Amino acid sequence: MPIDYLKRILTARVYDVARETPLELAPALSARIGQRLLLKREDMQSVFSFKLRGAYNKMVQLSAEERAKGVIAASAGNHAQGVALAAQQLGCLAVIVMPVTTPAVKVEAVRARHAEVVLAGDSYSDAYSHAVSLQQKRGLSFVHPFDDPDVIAGQGTIGMEILRQHADPIEAIFVPIGGGGLIAGIAAYVKQIRPDIRIIGVQTDDSNAMAQSLACGSRVILDEVGIFSDGTAVKQVGVETFALAKQFVDEVICVNTDAVCAAIKDVFQDTRSIMEPAGALSIAGVKAWAERPGQAQGKTLVAIACGANMNFDRLRFVSERAEVGEQREAIFAVTIPEQRGSFKRFCALIGERNVTEFNYRMSDLTLAHVFVGIQIQERSEANHIASAFAHEGLETINLTDDEMAKLHIRHLVGGSSLQAENERIFRFEFPERPGALSRFLTQMHPEWNISLFHYRNHGADFGRVLVGLQVPAGDESAFQHFLAGLGYPHVEETDNPAYHLFLRPPLR
Repeated sequence: MPIDYLKRILTARVYDVARETPLELAPALSARIGQRLLLKREDMQSVFSFKLRGAYNKMVQLSAEERAKGVIAASAGNHAQGVALAAQQLGCLAVIVMPVTTPAVKVEAVRARHAEVVLAGDSYSDAYSHAVSLQQKRGLSFVHPFDDPDVIAGQGTIGMEILRQHADPIEAIFVPIGGGGLIAGIAAYVKQIRPDIRIIGVQTDDSNAMAQSLACGSRVILDEVGIFSDGTAVKQVGVETFALAKQFVDEVICVNTDAVCAAIKDVFQDTRSIMEPAGALSIAGVKAWAERPGQAQGKTLVAIACGANMNFDRLRFVSERAEVGEQREAIFAVTIPEQRGSFKRFCALIGERNVTEFNYRMSDLTLAHVFVGIQIQERSEANHIASAFAHEGLETINLTDDEMAKLHIRHLVGGSSLQAENERIFRFEFPERPGALSRFLTQMHPEWNISLFHYRNHGADFGRVLVGLQVPAGDESAFQHFLAGLGYPHVEETDNPAYHLFLRPPLR
């Protein structure tokens, strides 16, 4: 007999532990995409995720005898916290198997609720296999994170709240997908009440089991999954969630890591809250949908902001990649002639654009390679900049979409140089405004050579710059006069041991 999800959702027991979260306008992002975007703030639950809804609804349905023996779950983090909270509320033992890749903030949050944590495997699927074996050994009740009707019904209460909170027309609801429990529950409710509303799933392109399954008509098993969005890193979707997705989900959009990072930044700018990657996934999907050619504007869209269990040490990576993800930074490798004044001419080509990063190290007597990041307003501007460099005879490679360059090369540019004898190293603080670099180059004596230059915009009101200079011994007085007249705070680092290890030219 088919499961009556409408009834299950309407009678789900979630509000013993969950709250009805607000449906909030995202004003800045709405203005940017030309749509009215509402965020369903599930990150505001007590465990900073929607997962407590399904976990509690499942566990409260267990018999007293089953709860007395305890429960077990496999989870990448948020479901684990939901199970641990429900176990506390219901007074039962909870054993949680988590992948070893789970962010520490989620592991510690589960332990803080007195659940027993077992770390096993690199993905949810690995942890699930281990949990099944433990369940059989210890006689525990399994609380599945997504492939269970009671769990699905608990998550479906989000769809019930959305329709109650917003009776006016909604074009589409965007829902992140891991194993499919959240989108199955929301879709099962919304499509039976308001079938005109489109249900659009969002996945990362390296963890897209649902998208692939729907495309081929049966559940696929991914060989590997990306773990940046650890909350949706699932190799195979559920049997029940797949069946409901086939029936009710209109489409699935896939986005990359950079797009997710940009979405985290977008949500922060509108709410001052920091989403975890899975929590911002639906917002990245909204942006991709809104950018489609010919897309009508002025529609009301809802995105599920489903979690905020972010590891603090990930923020550096997110900040680094957000500019590229929102198409605000272009990255280039440019070869310039090793001639006096060529560095200055290159900077003139950049013009008044904001430089986000600049790496230069003199390599030989004829050519120098520059790694440069430039802030842009739209994606097409990157091609215009590359054309301008090429027009001036500078060999240019656009690295904006090069994963290795963004992850690794930008941090490895440099090294020692046989041509940089008598080099002195200085740290400067440049004012973070157009013209600061030009002023430095204009006031510098034309016979002094720049042998190294590194700059990265860190979002402060000044830029931290490392410069290598070759100044003839007889010019020391003029050099000191140059530094004093420049007025930029500086420290000489020529004796720094790190410089001697990694950047100083080898002795001959």
